[in-house]
Amino acid sequence: GGDGCSPLRVAATSPVTFRTATVWKSLNPFWGEEYTLRLPRGFHSLAIYVLDEDTIGQDDVIGKVSLSHQQISAEPWGIDSWLSLAPVDPDEEVQGEIHLELRVPEQGHPRVLRCHLMEARDLAPRDPSGTSDPFARVSCCGHTLETAVIKKTRFPHWDEVLEFELVEGELAGVVLSVEVWDWDIVGKNDFLGRVEFPLDTICTAPTKGWFQLLPFPSTAKNLGGQLGALRLTVRLVEDRVLPPNYYQPFIQLLTEPILCPDQPPAGTALAILEEVTAGESRQDVATKLVKIFLGQGLAVPLLDYLTTRELARTKDPNTLFRSNSLASKSVEQFMKVVGLPYLHEVLKPVVNRIFEEKKYVELDPGKMELSRSRQRCPCRRISFKGSLSEAQVRESSLGLLQDYLGAIVDAIVGSVEKCPLLMRVAFKQLRRRVEERFPSALHEEVRYFSISGFLFLRFFAPAVLTPKLFSLREQHADPRTGRTLLLLAK
Repeated sequence: GGDGCSPLRVAATSPVTFRTATVWKSLNPFWGEEYTLRLPRGFHSLAIYVLDEDTIGQDDVIGKVSLSHQQISAEPWGIDSWLSLAPVDPDEEVQGEIHLELRVPEQGHPRVLRCHLMEARDLAPRDPSGTSDPFARVSCCGHTLETAVIKKTRFPHWDEVLEFELVEGELAGVVLSVEVWDWDIVGKNDFLGRVEFPLDTICTAPTKGWFQLLPFPSTAKNLGGQLGALRLTVRLVEDRVLPPNYYQPFIQLLTEPILCPDQPPAGTALAILEEVTAGESRQDVATKLVKIFLGQGLAVPLLDYLTTRELARTKDPNTLFRSNSLASKSVEQFMKVVGLPYLHEVLKPVVNRIFEEKKYVELDPGKMELSRSRQRCPCRRISFKGSLSEAQVRESSLGLLQDYLGAIVDAIVGSVEKCPLLMRVAFKQLRRRVEERFPSALHEEVRYFSISGFLFLRFFAPAVLTPKLFSLREQHADPRTGRTLLLLAK
């Protein structure tokens, strides 16, 4: 326990939705992970928790950042800033709704308040099993009644009616309180949320429906950022998906330059889209274009159209596809969608071996650890004890890097038959276009660089550098393994 490690947990008025990898032994963790949460339209808030992972026992909560639906939707281009962590009070960690009906019949004496507690949904999980043992507690006019306990659920059904006698003349300012608790056989019960109703409102007209559970009024102190801060980029995109036939005119407009290539290219929808797409949105536009054209069976012609336009604008072949243009981003997204299983088959065995062996590799003299108790040189099979010389560390590191890199290159070169057909067709077409644009013998190698620039710099190398982001590993690399991966990627 107490390893100074920091996983990040994201929830949206529901149980844990996503959890990042753990960054071990760090007070300044970097995750660089991106998640897409599919939320109901009526969600109330998004909560991000920072935890200290313990190898024994429960993880400790360091703090949280909570963003309301209103805060997120107020920034159409997204929130991108440092936000101070707030302390986490269990009495404030509530979620869910309760379904009830409150009624005071006009007839009868004394008057009786009838509270029909029907059910609750999406309650917070308070037990290790991921559920709770909820019961409702209703308080009014100095009296308290409780429902039965429903075991092991976050969606309890009580269907109970609790009644309170009302004293005429003492109803002004009286509040009916409905609280939901998690029953525990040992220790105190855990608070799950509450909702309050003015009694004079109920006496005037019945109250019925689903009501959001709320926390107790906050008593937490403002620690002024003492818990640290979290850098977040959060963007809310609300889409209404219509039947496919509604999108056909738009798809026809996009595919027109592909299906009817004789039209002037400058005025096509794709050409205009390419011109108006700003740098920060090219990734999103490229992702959507690739998915649309894959669905139409036209992904390769799309890439051919975009890369041909970029070739026409490129005068120096050494700068070809080096910018983050719509063409480059589209090829990159195409490889991720089409080639991810292929990437896993090629790289996973070598990446797993690097993670498991945890060898020390360093070539920079300024970063070498020379006073290591034991370091094995793979070339000579000699174990060095005590301090090591710079030359010894360098020789050992070079041997390891050559070994790992040889395995990676052999795996890639030997994977021709495993490479997805669509990728092979796309790159064959790209090579032909580059040859047409730069036919000179001086530029003979450009046809290969144009392909390797995508296949290595935008596909294999990033996956070697950060395997977690390509789902090759469940956790980020520790610092030593991370350094090895960085040197291999370079």
